Formats: sequence, C-alpha cells, structure tokens
Amino acid sequence: MKLQQLRYIVEVANNELNVSLTAEKLYTSQPGISKQIKLLEDELGAQIFQRSGKHLSGITPIGEKVIEVARSILNKTYDIKVIAQEFTKPNLGTLSITSTYTQARYALPPVLQKFMQSYPEIALKMEQGDSSQCITNLKNRVTDFAVLTDLTDLTDEMIALPCYHWNQAIIVPQAHPLAQKVPISIEDLAQYPLISYDSAKDGTDIIQTFINAGKSANVIFNTADADLIKTYVRLGVGVGVIAKMATNEVQDQDLVILNASAIFSYNTTYIVFLRSLYLRNYMYDFISQFSAHLDKKTVNQAILCTDTNQVLTMFNGVKLTVK
Repeated sequence: MKLQQLRYIVEVANNELNVSLTAEKLYTSQPGISKQIKLLEDELGAQIFQRSGKHLSGITPIGEKVIEVARSILNKTYDIKVIAQEFTKPNLGTLSITSTYTQARYALPPVLQKFMQSYPEIALKMEQGDSSQCITNLKNRVTDFAVLTDLTDLTDEMIALPCYHWNQAIIVPQAHPLAQKVPISIEDLAQYPLISYDSAKDGTDIIQTFINAGKSANVIFNTADADLIKTYVRLGVGVGVIAKMATNEVQDQDLVILNASAIFSYNTTYIVFLRSLYLRNYMYDFISQFSAHLDKKTVNQAILCTDTNQVLTMFNGVKLTVK
C-alpha cells in the first residue's frame, strides 16, 4: 500500500469518479491511476469502486470507509510537513480561503491587504462559492478557511467562529415612492418587485422572512452580486435588498439607502475551519485581524469544544460588531 494509491482514490472520489479529470489535476495519466487503484484493490481483496464497463460508477460500502481513512492519513502527512515548516520557515507557506461573494467583495479586502503587508512571503489563494461549496472545499482540504453566513452544511469535524453581524439595507431610486417612507414595513415592501441575493448562495432568506410574516415576496431577480442589484435598481426594475456593508454613501448618491433592520433580522458571518487543521501562527493572526475578539487563546478554547452548539455558546456574552 502506497501513499500515492491513497491519494488517487481520494482524488477520484473528490472529482465525482472522473478519472480523466483526476489525472489532469494530478499531472499524471488516466491508465496510471486506474492501474494503481486496481493494485490497491487486489492488495485489500475488496473493491473500492463499483464499475460499469471500463468506467467507475460508484463507491462500494467498504470503499467509503477506506477512502475516509485514506483522507485522514493524507491529512496527517500534510500536517507533518506543515509542522516542520512552522519551525524551519515560520513566515513561508500558503493561506487558502473560500468565501461567499458578499464577504469576498466587501469584508475581506482590507483584512487581506493588511495580512499581505505583514506576511509578504505567504502565498494567498482565494476562491468564491456559495455556502455549500465553501463547506465542500473545507471537507476536501482544498481550502484552510471558509468565510460564510449559512452553517446548514456544517459537519462535526468543523469549527465555526462567529465574527460579526451584518444587516440588510433597502435601496431605491430617489424618485421611488418608498424613498420617503420611514420606517418601511414588510407590508410596504410586499407591494413592489424585489431584487436580492440568492438565499441558497449567500446565507440569507428574504422569502422566508415574508412567509413568516404571512406575506408574499415578489422576488423577480436573484444574484450574489450586490453591484448588479444596484444596476437593476437604477434601471427601475425593482426594489433592492442588499447587505448594508455593500452600500457606499459616495458611490451610491443617486440611490436612497433605507434601514431594513425592522424587517430583516441580522445575519452572522463565521470563519470556519477543520478541527484537524494545524493552525500556524500566521493563520491565528489572520483570524484575529478578521475579527479582533478571536485571539489565539479564544480560538484554542473553541477547538476544545465538542460540537458547534458548544462553540457558539462560548460567544453568548460577546458583543459582536454590526456591519
């Protein structure tokens, strides 16, 4: 049994059984991967993958367990390298982050700018995706941290640290009837077509808020891009509902920005990582730069918690910043 064989079966599983894609990502050949998988199966005396002709069609029950253990072994071998680097090259390494669009566009830039100034030799890798993709990237060790709002797909192997709250804002053209309506009620908002985030991708659920109030929301357009929402609001297509952090009093002078806190409850942004992740000193610094109350001692206390509820209970008395 070789580490290379374990890497192949894990990557094939990560790539939805697509051996060609796996070979491309690993810079090797498809026949080479197939041969090594077959050799491993022969050694184990059991099939890891189900087959339909020459193609992989599924993972066997024993294969699921083997891949789970293989993933753990590969993670540990990676951690050994990281631990060595912490002592031999403390300011050299990588920091990989997957984030939802709103956080990537409005929350992360100033933090990453400061981080890169402090650690110029750290290679930064950034990806955007919806909350589900962020969690998948964590699970597959594609990324170190995920910055997101929706914890629906969180697993027990992950730590979610609350960073700050953020509110929604309502935006309309200056001539819109709602521009002079203060405060705005959900009944007022229900009268107009709405343009907002895709709740499944950004951790918000505008429609559910209306349902809870016994109202119907006429959401005509969903997007993860707040700037695109502003564009269509300016065209008069509908009323925009966006994160307040995405508004700018100077750049959005032609729009009226209205407080939506009476209608929509605040959301919370979390930084999430695998419990098994070996946190290097520069990673602790990134976390504290992103959210000042998350110092190294607090992060380590959270890691000792047994589940997400226990982690979140830790922060019950902490007053988070509201953006």
